[in-house]
Amino acid sequence: MQSDQEFINSVEALSNYVGSKSVVEDEIGMSMVRRIAGMLDEDPNKIKKGDLLPPHWFGMFFPNITRQSDIGPDGHPNPGVVLPPIPLPRRMGAGRRVEIMGTLKAGVPATRTTEVVAITPKIARTGRIAILTLRDVIETEGQVIATDETDAIYREMPAPGEKSKVTSPVPAPTDADWSDTITLTEALVFRYSAVTWNAHRIHYDADYSRDEEGYPATVQNGGLTMTLLSGAALKRTSNKLLNFNVRLTRPIHVGDTVNFCGSKLISGSMKCWVSDKDGAQCGLMELGFEE
Repeated sequence: MQSDQEFINSVEALSNYVGSKSVVEDEIGMSMVRRIAGMLDEDPNKIKKGDLLPPHWFGMFFPNITRQSDIGPDGHPNPGVVLPPIPLPRRMGAGRRVEIMGTLKAGVPATRTTEVVAITPKIARTGRIAILTLRDVIETEGQVIATDETDAIYREMPAPGEKSKVTSPVPAPTDADWSDTITLTEALVFRYSAVTWNAHRIHYDADYSRDEEGYPATVQNGGLTMTLLSGAALKRTSNKLLNFNVRLTRPIHVGDTVNFCGSKLISGSMKCWVSDKDGAQCGLMELGFEE
């Protein structure tokens, strides 16, 4: 069995990937724009070519499209096909830091340049992990409209029959100024996975999620959680969104009913969070707006 130091050495050996870049082009096609609008329960037929899209929508474009033969047993592309070959089998989104300078336009092509910023091994309470940090730069019409730095956590598989380890629940704040209650239905999560070209089996295959990765049910997609939470915040103000930081702290499961909550906009800042049916905090977001 590999020792902790051997594991750390194997991750640090991937340092040559740091600084590497890849580019994905996207037409921001009207068909996809309308699918996203419909998935978010907005009128898809109101959006016309050239319209400015909501500022947080850029994260649902620019899919990494790979051959079917490059897909691994978990539904992700095999290690090394798109992302560095980190020697741990499970990958989950954890945090995100976004700066917004403009917006995509419906039907106007754009590019995403992704850079590997860091690959960091750790020995955590839940076992061996590696943190992959990526930075996306989104450009359209010769202008950078957003930078998006994300953290993905790679983890070990649980032993057969063992449950996936999660952080202890922390009570969510109870002083919300506003709240939206949303049920994360199978159809909603499936449609989000479809528009983002995400085939990770924990989001739709209950047997795999339970028997292989140790979850009690299929797992809510973290990208969808961030999209819904930022969308809920934007409904509370007409001010221009400048940035947001988010940290996902506890898994949510498909079929759960959760609360997307937040404070009032004060001095250009708004704090938001997600709480599950038991009142536990599942995610935190801080948004900055133009005053």
